[in-house]
Parts: sequence; C-alpha cells; structure tokens
Amino acid sequence: MLLKEGAVPIISRQSLSDFLKFEENFIAFLLVSMTLVNVANVFVRYVLKSNITWALEYSIISFGWLIILGAAWGVRVGGHIGIDTVINLFSKQTVKFVTIISCIFCIVYGVIILFGSYIYVQKIYSVGIRSQDIEWLPSWVPKIVLILGFGLLIIRFCGMLIRIIRNEQLGLGLMNEAKEVIDSIRLKKTEKKIVKNKSRR
Repeated sequence: MLLKEGAVPIISRQSLSDFLKFEENFIAFLLVSMTLVNVANVFVRYVLKSNITWALEYSIISFGWLIILGAAWGVRVGGHIGIDTVINLFSKQTVKFVTIISCIFCIVYGVIILFGSYIYVQKIYSVGIRSQDIEWLPSWVPKIVLILGFGLLIIRFCGMLIRIIRNEQLGLGLMNEAKEVIDSIRLKKTEKKIVKNKSRR
C-alpha cells in the first residue's frame, strides 16, 4: 500500500499498476483503432464508392485523446524531447532550482487549463449539444479528456516535484535525442577502436 504513517491506505500498488497498464493499452487502442478506421474508410470510398460518415469525426476525437493522454504518459515515462545542453553547464543545485521552478510553472499552467476545461465541458453538457456525425454521442463526452489529461499532468508534475525536492531525481527526465545520437556515435567509434586494436594483436 502507498501509506503515510498512521494514515488510511490511499491506493494499493496493484491498483496503480493496473491503471498504468490500462493507460498504455488505451493509448495503443486509440492509435490502432484510428488507423483501422481510416484504412477502412479509404477502402469503402475508393473501392465500394461509398463513405463511412463518422470516420472523420472519430479520427479527430481519437487523435485529440491520443495527444492529451499521450502528453501525460510522456511525463510519466520521460518521453518528451528536451535539449539540456545549457542547463547541464551549471551546478547540480542550480539545475535543481531551475527544474523546481519549471515544475511549478507546469503545475500552475495545468491547473489553469484544468479549471477552464471544467467550465467548458460543463457548459457543453448543460446545453446538450451532440456530435455532428456520431449523432448518439453527446459532445461533452469526447471533450472530457481535457479534464482527465490535464488532471493526470498535474498529478505527475506534482510527483516529479516531490522527487526533485527529495533529491530522488535531477532534471525533468526529458528525452534528449541529440545526446543519445552523440553517445551512440561515440560508442560506435570506441567499438571500432577496440576491434582495430584486437586485429593488430
């Protein structure tokens, strides 16, 4: 259990693990289903000379969910791309300070968007607007991803902030593709040198 001393259990590790697994599977489902629907629509349009009327709207909705939930997932796994060449020139204490400020800005931004999203979804719900092509689907249902996605972002940036303050993490955990490419090139050069040295012997 995830506990505080003398406190009631907040959430079990198994429940958290199940949620994280569901999140990844759901994102994968969105991507696969969106692709299949578009392929099917192309086949129906050019071969059967017809059209799947709801395909475009489904793709737009799925893509929106994919982006927002994917952003929250990216924070969890450190999948967002970042260039930290300049910040790495400074001391660890400076990096920690800058990262804390960055986390706070991200949390504040997320809270503002979350509050605005709640008002937006509530207004659409009260009006009772339905989707244009998927007529049975209330318009507020797809847009609820704004609340879910930014809620997850806030939670994960808060968790990151706590880890940084406790010195359990340094930096935002961003993926640095430039650094990875450079490291890969250096590794290949090192391997070549080792092979050459062995062949000379």
